[in-house]
Amino acid sequence: MVSLLLIGIAAWGLGFGLISSLRVVGGVFGVGIFLFLIALIGLIGAIKHHQVLLFFYMIILFLVFVVQFSLSCACLAVNKEQQEHILEVGWNRSDTTRHDFEKSLNCCGFRSVDPNDACKAACFIGKTCIPCLSKVQPYVGEVLRFVGGIGLFFSFTEILGVWLTHRYRNQKDPRANPSAFL
Repeated sequence: MVSLLLIGIAAWGLGFGLISSLRVVGGVFGVGIFLFLIALIGLIGAIKHHQVLLFFYMIILFLVFVVQFSLSCACLAVNKEQQEHILEVGWNRSDTTRHDFEKSLNCCGFRSVDPNDACKAACFIGKTCIPCLSKVQPYVGEVLRFVGGIGLFFSFTEILGVWLTHRYRNQKDPRANPSAFL
């Protein structure tokens, strides 16, 4: 379910032109494909009661849990200064992302408006622009808390999946001959 949601969001963001960075779309799409393949391994292992597939599914799901739990906790632990630093690093890294950001939010510059800078925002013509940090700052903390909370929820459902896989893996196969082990 999560994998199909990630693939759909990546396709939707690229199709509507909301995301211009192919690296971001490719990364989200790749994670969606990876999670779909892992879910498929678990499904095939459960249907066939295949011990090896269930074991690898359990190990990979536990590793995904560790990564997702760590990233969720990191999202919840970021303070305001760290948020500004992360935003500034992303701002300075790519000109196309910066121009898309300025155009969509109708702001110019990161901390201050530079009249000599080439800004793509409509407000730049009338000299009424405000810095982009002041427009984005109220939403960043909220988004990080939301993403961290959703990540924690899904990470705990993954650890539940690991536990259920372990329980199911140690059961006898109902199709097996019961007298074969005696």
